[in-house]
Amino acid sequence: MSRRAKLSPEQAGLAAGGNRRVPGLRRAEVAMLADVSVEYYGKLERGAIAGASAAVLDAISDALQLDDAERSHLLDLARAADGIPTSGRARRKAGTTQAARPSLLWAVESITTGIAVVSNAQTDVLATNALGRAFYSGIIGDGGRTPNLARFQFLDPASREFYPDWDLFAEMCVANMRAAAGRDPHNRALQDLVGELSTRSDTFRTLWGAHNVRTHGAGTKRFRHPIVGELTLVYEEFAITADPGTRMLIYTAEPGSASAERLVLLASWEAEHPAQAATT
Repeated sequence: MSRRAKLSPEQAGLAAGGNRRVPGLRRAEVAMLADVSVEYYGKLERGAIAGASAAVLDAISDALQLDDAERSHLLDLARAADGIPTSGRARRKAGTTQAARPSLLWAVESITTGIAVVSNAQTDVLATNALGRAFYSGIIGDGGRTPNLARFQFLDPASREFYPDWDLFAEMCVANMRAAAGRDPHNRALQDLVGELSTRSDTFRTLWGAHNVRTHGAGTKRFRHPIVGELTLVYEEFAITADPGTRMLIYTAEPGSASAERLVLLASWEAEHPAQAATT
């Protein structure tokens, strides 16, 4: 419904007509574009998506002009409705945050010139390398509670200083969480986090209601670190196939740039203050 509301008749190649009481396309228009009945399309919008064929879902994706992340999300919702885990593996126990495996910790620690962080679908920080602990010192805290990137984003005022592009980061965070919820709608820990943030943050509640989805992949982000100042970093995302739903992000800087020099400075600071980097 949210994608239909965003698509104008002109964008879909249709005549706008008059007396349109709702923004975007009507159900009948999407059904016509997808070559399905209005009744069947209405059932899909109401969540009765179980049993929908790949051809129908593809036709609806085309009609709504979904991007790659949105198409994947629709397929994830259909698989979940059919009871098919997207990973093909047994589901983990709901509501738990599993510690990173020793071999994964060793692999993360072996990355020495970039920032490495491992997180799960509910944005719990499961592991970082030494430079990552220095970089995320304000998020990791004193270790009393599993650090969580979404809680920091929406509930900690310090996030607005750490993320110069706070609004963009907020949209990305929620869109990634929405995509994760589609892949694993039985993730109780993620459900609980969404409920907590919806109650405590008006911004999160509004963004969650927009139903936008995305995946990390790769890109560039800006940060303002309390020790070394402004950083412009590129990132690459890697799925941890042994732990479905877990991913590793590696941040690096363009060689020779001011940000690269500041990462070296941050690494030197961490080497001199390892305990402070882990507990600041």
